[in-house]
Amino acid sequence: MKCPKCRNTDLKPTKIEDGLPVMGCPDCEGASLSLLYYRDWAERNAPVEQSEAVDADVTVENDAKTALSCPKCSKLMTKYSVSSEHKNRIDLCAFCDEAWLDGSEWTLLKSLELAHKLPSVFTDQWQRKVRDEKMESKKVERLKKLVGETDTTRAVEIRDWLKNHNRKAAIVQFIASE
Repeated sequence: MKCPKCRNTDLKPTKIEDGLPVMGCPDCEGASLSLLYYRDWAERNAPVEQSEAVDADVTVENDAKTALSCPKCSKLMTKYSVSSEHKNRIDLCAFCDEAWLDGSEWTLLKSLELAHKLPSVFTDQWQRKVRDEKMESKKVERLKKLVGETDTTRAVEIRDWLKNHNRKAAIVQFIASE
C-alpha cells in the first residue's frame, strides 16, 4: 500500500498505541488505521483518566487539504472535522472502514480525549455539532469587531441568561420597545 498523502511511499506496519496496529508512512508520519482493529483495541483498553491538564494547544500543521485516496481501495476518502477549535480533519474510507490520520493527529485525538471515541467523530450528529460551534464562534467574532470585547462578553452573558428564562418573550419585547 502507498501513502495517500505522499503518493509514492510504501506504508509500513507500526503501532500508534500499544496494541493498536496501523500502516504508517515513514516520510509524513501519517497512519492508515483499520476501524476493525481500532474497535478491538478500544474494547480491550479502557480510557485512561487524564490526571494532568489536557494540552488543548496541540495542533497538526500537516493536515491534508485535498481529498485523499484510500490506500486500500483507491476510492476517495471523506473528511470529518475533529473539533471546532482545530482545523484538522480525519479522512475516512466508507468502503474499507479505514481512517487516515495525518502526522500527529492521534496525539490531537488523545489530547481532546477522543482516542476512545473515534467512531463518534464520523457521525452526522458530531459533524453538525462542530459546524454549529464554528458558526457560533464566527457570530461572536463578528460582534466583537462591531462592538468590542467588553460589550460582546456582556451580550453573550445576557443571551445565555435569557436563553431558558421563563419570561424571555416579555423581556425581549421590553428591550425591543426601547
